[in-house]
Amino acid sequence: MAEKDSYRLDKVLANTGIGSRREIKAIVKAKRVTVNGVVAKDADMHVRLLEDTIEVDGRPVLFREYIYLVMNKPHGVLSATEDKHGRVVVDLLQPEYQFFKPFPVGRLDKDTEGLLLLTNDGKLAHELLSPKKHVAKTYYAQISGAVTEDDGRAFAQGIVLDDGYKTLPGELQIIRSGAQSEIKLTIYEGKFHQVKRMFAAVGKKVTYLKRLTMGTLQLDDSLAPGEYRELTVEELAMLAGKGAQEANNSGNRTMR
Repeated sequence: MAEKDSYRLDKVLANTGIGSRREIKAIVKAKRVTVNGVVAKDADMHVRLLEDTIEVDGRPVLFREYIYLVMNKPHGVLSATEDKHGRVVVDLLQPEYQFFKPFPVGRLDKDTEGLLLLTNDGKLAHELLSPKKHVAKTYYAQISGAVTEDDGRAFAQGIVLDDGYKTLPGELQIIRSGAQSEIKLTIYEGKFHQVKRMFAAVGKKVTYLKRLTMGTLQLDDSLAPGEYRELTVEELAMLAGKGAQEANNSGNRTMR
């Protein structure tokens, strides 16, 4: 966050788990909170997160800069931070997480479910989205039409999409082939509607799509559609490498 950013004291303390807004108001009224050594008079006063020193009962309040959330994105919700016409994934977050202004890392179509990472760490997002990184993404899909070994060989060579672009080789695993097929597909780029367009190029239609993995990060099977949690220290370390912001993780609570 930029140093110029300032926020209400009660909002900051609520975000760090000190208590509810009502509880924090009582704590401030009891003169238990200081800002830069001066007793805070009002819970709605503004503080600068990267400049001011906040203490409760003489103990410094440690504020984290980044937030990392993994969500099981539900059907019908846009992978965006705002939209005039419908719900977006950020709307599903509790205020304590919206406070950080997280954004989805990459996009899932409105009718696609599954793994979605939300963060306000632009550097990590860039690393995961950079075309040069070829970050692997695995999807589960249901397909109208029989998916064959010929399709698998075609995907392994790269598929020419409707605009003439040839995709990088993909890894197709056929779970069940028939009038309604089930597959898993791993791709290494993220072109617009790529999975759907790849199957369209071989004469088949995706009827259900769910992302299972992104890089080292896997969808948590315990998360129902619309639920999310913070990444664990281990997940973040694997995802971001040695530069992981371990101190920014404070648990893995599931939110509805």
